This record gives sequence, C-alpha cells and structure tokens, in this order.
Amino acid sequence: MAIPLLEYGPKSQNVRVEGFEVGNDETPPVFTTENLLSPSEMGNLIEAAYRQIFFHAFKWDREKILESQLRNGQLTVRDFIRGLLLSNTYRTSFYDKNSNYRFVEHTVQKVLGRAVYNEREKIAWSIVVATKGIQGFVDTLLNSDEYLNSFGYDTVPYQRRRNLPGRELGERPFNITSPRYDAYHRRQLGFPQIVWQNEIRRFVPQDKKAKAGDPSLFLGMVRSINPTVSPTPKISALNINIEASVPRRR
Repeated sequence: MAIPLLEYGPKSQNVRVEGFEVGNDETPPVFTTENLLSPSEMGNLIEAAYRQIFFHAFKWDREKILESQLRNGQLTVRDFIRGLLLSNTYRTSFYDKNSNYRFVEHTVQKVLGRAVYNEREKIAWSIVVATKGIQGFVDTLLNSDEYLNSFGYDTVPYQRRRNLPGRELGERPFNITSPRYDAYHRRQLGFPQIVWQNEIRRFVPQDKKAKAGDPSLFLGMVRSINPTVSPTPKISALNINIEASVPRRR
C-alpha cells in the first residue's frame, strides 16, 4: 500500500496571488508546440527542453528516438520531458550523486519551475521517491494539477515568476543557486579548487617585443650562471718583507 502524499503549502500567502508581470529581458521565453511553424522552431524547443532538464546536453546525452517521435507528432512535449527525466543521463547526473532531498529539490525546480516551498515539501516528495521510485515520482509530478495548469501538454517547463515585486533584480537561475553536486559530493571531488597562475600574462605589442640578439633574451641564462671567484688573500703590512720584495738597485 503506497503512502499518500503529505500535505504541504507555501510559507507566504503571496505565492497564492496571481502575478501581473510586464515582459522584459529577464522574462523567460516560452517554447510550445501550439504555434510552431518550421523545423528550426521545433529544434529550438528541443534545445530548450535539454537546457531545462540537463542544463547542457552533450552529443552522447541526446535522446535521438525521443526527438524523432516529438518531431513526428508521436509524443507531446510533456511526454518528451518525462523521457528526459527517466533517462540514464538524468539518473546518473542528479539521482546517483545526491540524496533524495537534493534530488527532489532539483526535479521540482526543473519540472514545476519553482523552488520547493519548505522542508515539509521536500520530505513529502522524498517519501514518494522512496516508495514509488523515480518513475512514480516523475509521473506524480507531471500528473499534478500545478504542472498541467502551468505548462499543460505542449509547453516546455521554465522558471516561473523570476521578477519579484520589491526587488531590483529577479531570482537567480536554478542552475546557479542549486549546483548539480551537493556539499558532500563536492568535498569528495575536491571542489572548489582554486588554481593560481605562476605567471601573469600581459599583452605586449609586436613592435615592443624583443628581437633576435636582444640582450634581454639572455637575462635568464645570465642569472642562472653562478661563477665561483677565488677570494683575494688579505696580507697585513706588518708581514711584508720589504727587503725581499723590493728589488735592490745596483
């Protein structure tokens, strides 16, 4: 018998209020199949889905079969997102390298387009992961009223309401606020690593560069030479034999 999802709610009542946003540079673009007219626009939608779920998809991370089915109309955008969430790349990149709480935080941000409300929501979804597995957790998120009302079947999820009233700057992107590895795994991998350069590189104009035969090119070689000099013996004037040292005149 599956454990029912625990009840949770936002900390602030402001989350329940419908927002009125004016579009600007920080407004995320919306990618949907409702108004796609060309194959290039479908390609942009697929790239947006990869950025939302994987942040970056290398050549070996791409799901070619899912892409083909989406282009041919055999899958909806919601089904494509589900395939990416259940892929081996997402499992190895986020589930295997984090705790259930961290994995829930990542997935809620990517699927629902918002941060988790509080620790109670983390615990509630972590119980779903523990009892139903990753597939059950993903299906529950995609079947939730919040996802269907926000994105439906044809829209790629995005970070919602980044422009918050009362702030000069909007929220930072989730990939910056929530790195892929948690603190424990970052310590295991030796992150962060501070690399100091031994030499500060400066731009030198071509006309000021040393030419062949310039003495400055041999400065390093000269400094590497360590000549040994025999010290001059110090002789006291009292120890000089004047009669033997000065030739006698005849």
